[in-house]
Amino acid sequence: MRILVVEDEADLAHTLHTGLTAEGYSVDLAHDGRQGLWMARHGEYAVVVLDLMLPGLNGYKVCAQLRREGNATPILVLTAKDGEWDQAEALDTGADDYLAKPFSYLVLVARLRALVRRSAGLAPPVLAVGDLSLDVAARVCRRAGARVDLTPREFAVLELLARRAGQAVSKADLLYHAWPDDALDPNLVEARVSVLRKKVDAAFHRRSLQTVRGIGYRLVDDREHG
Repeated sequence: MRILVVEDEADLAHTLHTGLTAEGYSVDLAHDGRQGLWMARHGEYAVVVLDLMLPGLNGYKVCAQLRREGNATPILVLTAKDGEWDQAEALDTGADDYLAKPFSYLVLVARLRALVRRSAGLAPPVLAVGDLSLDVAARVCRRAGARVDLTPREFAVLELLARRAGQAVSKADLLYHAWPDDALDPNLVEARVSVLRKKVDAAFHRRSLQTVRGIGYRLVDDREHG
C-alpha cells in the first residue's frame, strides 16, 4: 500500500520513509503544503500522514481543501501542536486521527493500519482466498492453518493480490503499491512472486498464484485442483 507523508522536517521525513518502507509500505514524500496537496489530489494513497505547520500551505488548509474536493483518503495529522484546540480543529477540518510529536513509532504504525481497516468499510481484517489467509493487522499469513513467514515486501505483494482476488493485477500496480517510489524494474516483482510461490504454493503442493501473460499475476482459490 502507498502512503503519502507531508512533512517539512527533513530528518523526520527520512525516518518515516525508512521505517514505513521497512514495514512493507510504499512511501511518497512531500516537504511543503502545496506539493502535498498536489500529490494527494493526483496519487492513489491508502493514507496521508500530514504535518500541520508546513511552508506554503499549512496542514489545516490542505486537509480542508481535500475534503471540499470530495477526497476521502484517510488523513493522520502528525504535529508538534498538541493542544486540545489544535486537535479539535484538525479533526473538525476533516482529519481522521491525530498524533502529537514526539510519538511512538509503534503507535503510529498501529494507527495507520487502523485507518486502512476503517477506510475499507466492510472489508474483513483477515483476507481469505481459499485456505490462504492474511491477517492484515497482525501481518500474519497462513495456509491451511499453518503459518507462513513472509518479509514485509512479500506480505505487501500478497495483500494486494488478495484484496483483488481473482483479478489480474499488473506488475506496474504491484510496483506502485508495494515498493518505494524509485522502484521501476518489473524484475523486482517477478523475483518476489517467485519466492512467494515457493512459500505459499510449492510448499503446500498448490498453484494459487497464477501468471496472467502480458499483464501480471492473479491469486485464486485453487483447492478444487489441489
